[in-house]
Amino acid sequence: MRLLAPAFKFYFTKQHTQRTMILSVLASFALVSGLMVVRAKNPVHSVLFFILVFCNTSGLLILLGLDFFAMIFLVVYIGAIAVLFLFVVMMFNIQIAEIHEEVLRYLPVSGIIGLIFWWEMFFILDNETIPLLPTHRNTTSLRYMVYAEKVQSWTNLETLGNLLYTHYFVWFLVSSLILLVAMIGAIVLTMHRTTRVKRQDIFRKNALDSRRIIMKEGGRPAENRA
Repeated sequence: MRLLAPAFKFYFTKQHTQRTMILSVLASFALVSGLMVVRAKNPVHSVLFFILVFCNTSGLLILLGLDFFAMIFLVVYIGAIAVLFLFVVMMFNIQIAEIHEEVLRYLPVSGIIGLIFWWEMFFILDNETIPLLPTHRNTTSLRYMVYAEKVQSWTNLETLGNLLYTHYFVWFLVSSLILLVAMIGAIVLTMHRTTRVKRQDIFRKNALDSRRIIMKEGGRPAENRA
């Protein structure tokens, strides 16, 4: 209990700012979602929790000022990889297998690992050991001034947007045209009909009358026995 006392004292006596609280909530959701990726029995649910992990991580990166990496996480990992995983899992039609082993067999080992993990978390969150969280200090007597706030400051996304759409707009349009040609080419290749392959016209076959198709040996239509 003496080891956990500094952590509880830190949590109940430290005045958290709004940003720190949001960081804590997003980090907690990311940890819970990562745990549910492994714990979920349904593979589709695992992929959905996997997407939620990246959403929470993107929120953490935005609060830390790394908005460009947050957008990369959303576009690359969620927009491409995670959606691909989801479609593959749904197309495989994986049957959910029930776990018949006893869960109590793994309870002691998992409990020891969980205690070690929480002890490390409390050890890291202690401000006296590693000052991760902001501390309130009186710096007025030092006459400290942030000169970066006196000039116009842009974020990473604003800087990239200014460069991309102002100085390199020609290359941006060229790359857009290349992607457009590739997309149209893929559509044309799938719509191209070759004469060497024998196909059936589905609409024409459905429109035919069955009484006119069934013929006798002499070429006369078969009688309706009904």
